[in-house]
Amino acid sequence: MRAEPLFELKEIAFGYRERPPILKGASLALYPGERLALTGRNGCGKTTVLSIVMGLLRPLSGEVWIFGRKREKEKDFRETRPLLGFVFQDANDQLFSPTVYDDIAFGPLNMGATPKEAGLIVGEVLESLGLEGFGPRVTHDLSGGEKKLVSLGTALALSPRTLILDEPSNFLDQDAQDRLVSVLNARKLPLLIVSHDFAFLRTLKCRFLTLSEGVIKNLEDPELSRD
Repeated sequence: MRAEPLFELKEIAFGYRERPPILKGASLALYPGERLALTGRNGCGKTTVLSIVMGLLRPLSGEVWIFGRKREKEKDFRETRPLLGFVFQDANDQLFSPTVYDDIAFGPLNMGATPKEAGLIVGEVLESLGLEGFGPRVTHDLSGGEKKLVSLGTALALSPRTLILDEPSNFLDQDAQDRLVSVLNARKLPLLIVSHDFAFLRTLKCRFLTLSEGVIKNLEDPELSRD
């Protein structure tokens, strides 16, 4: 018998104000141990899907289920967000504190950790990211790859049950991509990734989905289909 999904979208419809709906019955489920890649053309609604999972947007119709419960109100999502591990496409949207230490410690402190406990968490997270000694660094002086890793660190500091990543490989050189893949593979967390970078997604052994005309469908990897 298959395990219960970590989260599931059921027949989601969504549109922005007077514009035509961009989601028209989109359904998606992420199961334990699974890695999903959501692809599709620019503007088709991929980031909107992630925002609905996180409760940042409310669907016009359909249901959002997370950790076995239907989620509808803000208070429902408030308890799920730390465990979903969302990482924004642009690290500058996620990092707002003066130093790396402050950015990573913010979540644990906000969830009730003592300063000593938060310090231990920051140290463990930075070590796992290969960023030992980065705590005092000014966040916005970091390279793009370093910012992306620190953004991931802010999610990992809350011990999430899954990770939801929006275009994580954008603007990263090959060394930074390799480092990110190494960190993600070491963690072995279930993943939902929005990306156009098929080569990056293959290194994470993702199952491919595509969002097209408002619905989500399975997508055969073009490279594999040529074999």
